[in-house]
Amino acid sequence: MKNQYHTPQLSSNQCGSSLVQTIDAPLPLVWSIIRRFDNPQAYKLFVKSCKLRSGNGGIGSVREVMVVSGLPAATSTERLDELDDECHVMMISIIGGDHRLVNYRSTTTLHEISEEGMNRGKTEVVESYVVDVPAGNSKEDTCCFANMIIGCNLRSLARITEKMAKFHL
Repeated sequence: MKNQYHTPQLSSNQCGSSLVQTIDAPLPLVWSIIRRFDNPQAYKLFVKSCKLRSGNGGIGSVREVMVVSGLPAATSTERLDELDDECHVMMISIIGGDHRLVNYRSTTTLHEISEEGMNRGKTEVVESYVVDVPAGNSKEDTCCFANMIIGCNLRSLARITEKMAKFHL
């Protein structure tokens, strides 16, 4: 399934990458946090607030995200393109905002890791993206910025869900 979702075709003016985070928490717990399109601030450190502009949090819903100060943006308008609770897949496109992430599309998948003798599972989260390289930027700079944001978000997700998993044991 990873290859199906995380091997994008890039045009010459695009860059992209995949990041992986292993989380010491069961997949259903991690998915319950990620799948909340209306509440990205639950784990995304750079999101100040979020408001649904249309939809109810399902496929086709559009959210307006307010970004914390200090980043080169204040808002981002995002659409939920796919949400598969059975396969644990979420796809989001950025469709507006005051930033330079044009044609940004991300795919997040969750994969259960079972280890013998464990009383609870681990989860592997894979997030990949494709984005146009803004004029005046290099592919390396664009990917470095996106990777930094996604990496911080994935580490935050791990901290939050691992604490929750310990509390629920």
